[in-house]
Amino acid sequence: MRYLIFLFMSLSLSACVDRTVSEIVPSAASIGTTKTVFASTTRAREADGSFGFRRSEKLQFLETTVSIPPTHTPGTLKFSYANPNPQKEFVLADVTELNGPQGLRHHLRGQDEVTIFVHGYNSTQTETIFRAAQLSHDIGLPGSILVYSWPSRATGYGYAYDLDSMLFARDGLEQTIRELKSMGVNRVLLVAHSMGSALTMEMMRQTELQEPGWAKRNIEGVVLISPDLDVDLFRSQMDRIDNPPDPFIVMVSQKDKILNISARLRGTDEGERLGNISSIKTLEDFPINVIDTTAFNSDAESSHFVAATSPALLAILNSIRRVNNTFGPDERPAIDILVPPSERNPTGATGIVLTETGQAQVSNP
Repeated sequence: MRYLIFLFMSLSLSACVDRTVSEIVPSAASIGTTKTVFASTTRAREADGSFGFRRSEKLQFLETTVSIPPTHTPGTLKFSYANPNPQKEFVLADVTELNGPQGLRHHLRGQDEVTIFVHGYNSTQTETIFRAAQLSHDIGLPGSILVYSWPSRATGYGYAYDLDSMLFARDGLEQTIRELKSMGVNRVLLVAHSMGSALTMEMMRQTELQEPGWAKRNIEGVVLISPDLDVDLFRSQMDRIDNPPDPFIVMVSQKDKILNISARLRGTDEGERLGNISSIKTLEDFPINVIDTTAFNSDAESSHFVAATSPALLAILNSIRRVNNTFGPDERPAIDILVPPSERNPTGATGIVLTETGQAQVSNP
């Protein structure tokens, strides 16, 4: 009963504001730190020029400029749907619709690395762009940043619609990666959150059925953050990917309240989804790394997005990124900095528990 009350409160609060408003303030570029975020989207363009929840079979591309406020602190994401304050809030300084893949090619020509951020349930396009800018700023995501914006209903009661949209959006994500590879991008990293993880897995499964080995050839690495995904379904998806991208990282938290609700709404008494599993026993057959971030839940603004909202965890991830950049992407993968290959499970999943002091403890089945 408690989780139903929590869900009802979430739905009521989400209905109080108009989340479709996205003001563009060009002057914000001279106030905050600017970050370019590209987007590919299967959202339909509305009459007012915005991209809402309706679905489009045509993939469209955008270039946006986000102003990150001078007062920003790691792990926070402050913004307004109307009358934004560039001194204190994330603001869109510019949005330009590109001329299809050719327009994107013009901007990314010569880029060696692109990180694609795939958002989760109940997200507007602007919110997703802001989150990608915040993650990129706080961690230093590699290369250029591109958001794959699939048509979420962006309401608390739109979960079923979003499930259908997630499946609808598989082809668009595959096409986005194919376009990036065709323009010479060597390394494509996928970072997916919540329901976006289900979309990422479904996309890789369908490409593997068509072209075995596709994922490994075209994707440099995969990071699933708080994946809202049934564990049995994940196993069946992984069974179709004989040689998954490496690194393949799943970030979990056993205190993820949203995933507890998601599991119980599906009739799962244990209250577990992939993103809040308590044991990696069922995943031991797969060459992946499961990172337990439960210890950082206390200082995170969101238990469902600890990796983006815990200042302590962000500091650790940022330091790993800096060390990784020192060695170079082909010399020392980030996962090796946390856990040397000699300590990892050579035949299957490696469980890694991060402590508040930044230490990584291996916890294999």
